[in-house]
Amino acid sequence: MMPRTEPLAAGVDPPPPHGGPVRERRFYGAYGLTIASEVSLPELEPVEPAAADILITVGAIDMPKPGTNAATIFRFEQDRQYLAWDAVGAFLISDGSRIEVEPAPGVDDTLIAFPLLGPVMALLLHQRGLLVLHASAISVSGRGAIFMGDKGAGKSTTASAMIRAGHDLLTDDVVALDLTDPDQPMIVPGFPQIKLAADAAAAISLGHVQVRPQVHPAIDKAQHRLHGAFSGAKVPAARIYILERGGKAEITPLPTIAALPALIKFSYVTRFGRAALPGYFAAMHLRQCARLADHVGVCRLEVPAGLQRIDEAVESIERDVAADV
Repeated sequence: MMPRTEPLAAGVDPPPPHGGPVRERRFYGAYGLTIASEVSLPELEPVEPAAADILITVGAIDMPKPGTNAATIFRFEQDRQYLAWDAVGAFLISDGSRIEVEPAPGVDDTLIAFPLLGPVMALLLHQRGLLVLHASAISVSGRGAIFMGDKGAGKSTTASAMIRAGHDLLTDDVVALDLTDPDQPMIVPGFPQIKLAADAAAAISLGHVQVRPQVHPAIDKAQHRLHGAFSGAKVPAARIYILERGGKAEITPLPTIAALPALIKFSYVTRFGRAALPGYFAAMHLRQCARLADHVGVCRLEVPAGLQRIDEAVESIERDVAADV
């Protein structure tokens, strides 16, 4: 596991880079970490100022920016990773504890937060030695159910239906697993927000939620911040479901030989290709995925087409997780 830096002192504000405006530093909690951020992140839970595990600063980054020939630039090195989007801004992730942000001209914190709390945070958690899946996770009576699948498979929709049925959200989009105990992978809780398309949000009422404004016309999901129905504690991973559309709700266990490639496919870092896994990280990542496949049941979950039948999948998941106790 990559060595981690010591927590950063609370309340210590460095001078703004290049004489830029002073930004207020706010403190949040997510993924079991204290985050000190110069980017406003109302999606996260505010906490009292304390020694920070992650410091997010805003200023100029001395790295090439996307231009007319490329809308994005991704660079991956052993100790730092650089992501830049022409329409959003640039992010430099280093030491498993720092994220530098340079917003594109005219871009506000609302849009910056979208990649910051998605792929950027996922890569930082990966730097800290966690296994990160592109998935959603729900606590079912204190046991974690993880939903993976291709785009449009219904990961967040299924998670929302589980919330409506009385279960708690653990995390949406970025699922971080702590594999410190080799026999018991633990899901680390993220923050109380889930992203839903308009049709899913209309069909699945989540009760007390705050729907945040659409951050960009090209982003088709709205952010739903939960008030309640959120698990703030780690829970053991019990099941991993790979979602597919089908005629009826059906769960089929996968053998390890099929489960391992699925975990690798839906891990967050592999979205960026081989360049994101240099040397040591590639070997560590393979070991983590293999350990997870060995200790947590991975299943194919057929979800009936049509939102009116989503509860059939919920009932199948509830029975399956209960049977594993």
